[in-house]
Amino acid sequence: MSLAGRRAAILASSLLLSVLAQTGAAEAATPTPTPTPAKKTGTPVTKTATPVTKTPTPVTKTSTPVTKTPTPVTKTSTPATKTPTPVTKTSTPATKTPTPVTKTSTPATKTPTPVTKTSTPATKTGTPVKATLKDATLVTRLGAVKVAKTINYYPSNAGWSAMWTSFDPAKIEADLARAKALGADNVRVIVFPTAFGYPTPKADYAAKLSKFVSVADGQGLTVKLTLFDWWAAYTDATGSANWAKAVLTPYANDPRVLSVEVQNEFDPTDAKAVAWARQIIPSIRAAVPAMPLTLSVSGTAGANGLAQIRSALAATPLDYLDFHFYGNSERALAEIRKAQGAAGPVPIVIGETGLSTATGTEGEQAGYLARVFQAARAAGVGSVAPWTLSDFSNGAIPANSAVSRIPAQYKFGLYRADGTAKAAAAVVKTYWAGQSVTNSVLDLGFEATATNSPWRPYLAEEGVAERTSDAARTGTWSAKFSDTTRTDGGLPSIRISPITPVQPGQKWHAEAWAKGQNATGATEIALSWFDANDKWLGQATSKRLATGTTGWTRLTVDTTAPAGAASVQLHLKSGDNRGSVWFDDVTLS
Repeated sequence: MSLAGRRAAILASSLLLSVLAQTGAAEAATPTPTPTPAKKTGTPVTKTATPVTKTPTPVTKTSTPVTKTPTPVTKTSTPATKTPTPVTKTSTPATKTPTPVTKTSTPATKTPTPVTKTSTPATKTGTPVKATLKDATLVTRLGAVKVAKTINYYPSNAGWSAMWTSFDPAKIEADLARAKALGADNVRVIVFPTAFGYPTPKADYAAKLSKFVSVADGQGLTVKLTLFDWWAAYTDATGSANWAKAVLTPYANDPRVLSVEVQNEFDPTDAKAVAWARQIIPSIRAAVPAMPLTLSVSGTAGANGLAQIRSALAATPLDYLDFHFYGNSERALAEIRKAQGAAGPVPIVIGETGLSTATGTEGEQAGYLARVFQAARAAGVGSVAPWTLSDFSNGAIPANSAVSRIPAQYKFGLYRADGTAKAAAAVVKTYWAGQSVTNSVLDLGFEATATNSPWRPYLAEEGVAERTSDAARTGTWSAKFSDTTRTDGGLPSIRISPITPVQPGQKWHAEAWAKGQNATGATEIALSWFDANDKWLGQATSKRLATGTTGWTRLTVDTTAPAGAASVQLHLKSGDNRGSVWFDDVTLS
């Protein structure tokens, strides 16, 4: 359909929604959410050498995010430093309306055996498989789920339940066109029972969902539906099952809808929630037998949560499991493999992942996603879904939600609220195009502006590097240390981790060019190794830069990842230096 045709259809559907609303469909009350785990992000450090501190964990709808940064270059404890610091002088700010469902629409079908890894395995490399389907069998849908290029979505001006209570088809179409341009072929959207009407969905809200599916389809995107967020009414399994069947039955054989997540971030330690799930999953399965079913777990629950779901729901198995990853991206491969082990033969997808730029840098967000994508590819997980398409404007998240009071929640987007792209958008586009994301996102020549720098400090109280143009080996900029001290714990440094995931036995090479002016003390580079539990395993260090005034000198490290290694950090260090030292043109491979 042409753009003009789509916009005419949107207008017609919007008029339909208005008529439905005027005939007695009351606007849904905004639900009161239950508190959810935190996504922790870092605080950028400017050239004033603010010490690195641990950011308090906020409450959030999604899983616990990035935890403390690994302790570099020393056996002593390192302060938790998810806090990214740019090496910079200045801070540059960076449808068809569905027929209401009746009981007669529920097909009497035997519950299918969930499809395992034998169905359409995710490819590690090569051209991505398009998730759009011509039919809607369980096998074809599940195959598409496992390779879907999924974006999590709310409009930038209407997050969570406000997306539905302030439904805007034109805004949604523009946003999904942007997602399509990134390479997405699927969109995940959350349906709230209290907004839609419970236990019987309201006709106007059913029409809104139908319109959303139609708009997504117009952009070439299939839809994943997530149910029962902001939900704790586990004693009403019958009402829950009836509501879910009413929402889903119109899409039972509709290839535009790919799968159903029964509940967002399910808690398998809650006995009432488990009993509820055991009752409603068979009912949903009977209503939509060709629809893959899943549950997600938070980043806090992690691999243990997946194992608990498998055990608790062994009699009502799911078709795949949805892992929300907000852990340390440097160890993403180890965490993903744990999740795969916990899931056993059941395939997994990474249904949410990301990093907020509310207090961190856009460069660190880009590096975070690049590491997760590359780790997923190494593990054979074919679907990784960034959270979320866009930042949220002030007031966009319902005020009675705890999420609305957490600044980090407003800044997880690949795009800013004004629609301009962050560095992470290019990373996602590259990955979804089937290409390898490289260390080029790591600003190894220090040419990036402050908001795009992924470099972070260590022992910042002893000295912080600044981005400067007063000396550069190539380009215009370099990183400069001056008047530094040191502690028994080591030398102040700036650090970065590679995009390539670390595995024991790999050979690694690092180099950086350094020059000094009246330099004293110790200037060197080092690779520091950590295991999957953030335990420091040791380091390999270069020769030191000569003291005094020198020209550009190449410092190198060649080493092998030790047994148990899950991550590595490259440190550019200069301590006890009463003069100045510049670093430029870093290599890490």
